[in-house]
Amino acid sequence: MSGGLSGSARRVQDVLRAKGFGFEVVELPQSTRSAAEAAQAVGCRVEQIAKSLVFRAIESGRPVLVIASGANRVNERRLGELIGERVGKADADFVREATGFAIGGVPPVGHAQPVETLIDEDLLRHDEIWAAAGTPNAIFRLAPGDLVKMTGGRLVAIT
Repeated sequence: MSGGLSGSARRVQDVLRAKGFGFEVVELPQSTRSAAEAAQAVGCRVEQIAKSLVFRAIESGRPVLVIASGANRVNERRLGELIGERVGKADADFVREATGFAIGGVPPVGHAQPVETLIDEDLLRHDEIWAAAGTPNAIFRLAPGDLVKMTGGRLVAIT
């Protein structure tokens, strides 16, 4: 169970349970910081990794979380059109302030503040996906539909 998890991973596990999901957060000995590392660690295809990317809206400064298939690159121009404001990549300090987590471990839930969330529709092509769980080596398996339910995120084409 979650007794042996680090603080950040345990926090994600607790949020998942509070939201009514029985997913099990696991911390692995190897890094899951990148989509390729995560896929190798759990033995899935990189497309099944739900990578969390935080952007900063240029005018308002608000955080925007994109949960993308590990195989896809986010088209920032398209993202700006989707949210009605230009975006730029967020630095490590902004990511931690907005989410409460470090880059490489940002989960889809449990953020420090409300974060607008957009979900790559390509993730729905898979029966199961894997998402970060609070640290660069914590991860959990879920169904794409559950990702949408737990985040309230909007399904979009991000490429």
